[in-house]
Amino acid sequence: MLKIQRTSNGVTVIALSGRMETEHILELKRLLEAESPGRPIVLDLKHLTLAGQSEIDFFAQCEERGVTFANCAPYIREWLSSQRNGRQSNDF
Repeated sequence: MLKIQRTSNGVTVIALSGRMETEHILELKRLLEAESPGRPIVLDLKHLTLAGQSEIDFFAQCEERGVTFANCAPYIREWLSSQRNGRQSNDF
């Protein structure tokens, strides 16, 4: 189960809690696409307990588009770094 909590005060913060699975990517994409262009977005991963390769690929796409991460677990940061080194650009 994944819980998504959105707050906004000049910067949109989307906090993810629980296990993120492939089916959650579509919901998160819709939230990100609904934000105003140019508005800063932060994904807070403090309470994210599990993410697989598909989710990391999605996070890498988000990062390429300027989304920043807060409270990112070291294993996720490491996967994102390795994705940057050999990634092709894809749309959300």
